[in-house]
Formats: sequence, structure tokens, C-alpha cells
Amino acid sequence: MSEAVQTSGQNKTLFGKLLMIAVLMFSFGYALVPLYNAICEATGINVLTSREKLDYAEAKRFAQNTQVDVSRNLSIEFDANSHGPWSFKPKNNVIEGHPGEIMTIVYQITNNLDREVQGQAIPSYAPKQSASYFKKLECFCFEQQTLKPGETKEFPVVFVIDPKLPDGIRNITLSYTFFEVGTNTALAR
Repeated sequence: MSEAVQTSGQNKTLFGKLLMIAVLMFSFGYALVPLYNAICEATGINVLTSREKLDYAEAKRFAQNTQVDVSRNLSIEFDANSHGPWSFKPKNNVIEGHPGEIMTIVYQITNNLDREVQGQAIPSYAPKQSASYFKKLECFCFEQQTLKPGETKEFPVVFVIDPKLPDGIRNITLSYTFFEVGTNTALAR
């Protein structure tokens, strides 16, 4: 009889340990989303466009009230990466400008499939500290884009670089990754 009581006690202890592990695993899984967002924010990767869209009104006010710093030259490079059924590229790879100057670059996207697709562009910046000085007035990355079969669209990105950009930064790279959303076909590939 004492052996049955001892086994029952061991079972309860084991159950308690397993329950604690399950609770800890659930808590860790629940904490992954804010942890992931914090890591992305700190490293400057996977900058979410919703935050940029909220800054649109501020960027527009900023562009109306800024002075162009013609004493400084900037070289802004543009890059395009795509994950999905399209061709995606900037019309110009590099433009020259000045802090405070309103500039425009055009990206071209072609749907290479025989079906309609939706895509979303996610920007990233190099050097990463330049992201907070890059003020977009208009950008296709603010919204998901729908392209009909074989359709080609051109999207402007209108922006201004804050003159408070540190003097040591003379080159900025804006890179977009465009990927398919809204279907499981992108995952199946």
C-alpha cells in the first residue's frame, strides 16, 4: 500500500512539473511577437510600414517647413527584391540630392502570372540610423498593391531627407522587398 501512495505522490510531482513546463512554453510563445517586434525595431530590419504610414502627416508638414541644405550632397541608392511572381525594380538605381529637398523615385512592378495577385512592399534602410531621417510623402509601401495578370504598374516614392541627418552620412540605401500576400501560394513555393 505504501508503494501505491509513493507512486501516486511521484505522479503528482511529475504532473506539476509538466504543467509548469507547459505554462512556461505557452508564456514564451505568447511573448515572441512583442520580442520579435522589439528586435526588428532595434536592428532596423523588417521595418513595418504601418508605422511609416502614421508618420505621413508629420512628413508632409516637415516637407512644407524645411530648408534645403545645398551645402551637402547626398547619394540615395535604390534596391528591389521580390518574393513572388513578378518583376520588381527601380527606374533609377541612384539619385543625387540635398537634405531638405523633395525627391522622387519610381519603382516598376510587373505581374508575371496569369492570375491577379496582391503584394506588399517592406522597406529597409542602410545605414539603419538614416531611417528616422527619411520622410516619405508618398509610397506604394503604405498599402497592398493588386496587379492584374501581366499588368505593369509604376509607383512613385516621394520623400525628403531631414537636414538634421548626421554629417557623416553621405550615402543612403533604400531597399524594398516585395512579396505576395493574401494567398497560400507564396508559401507553397
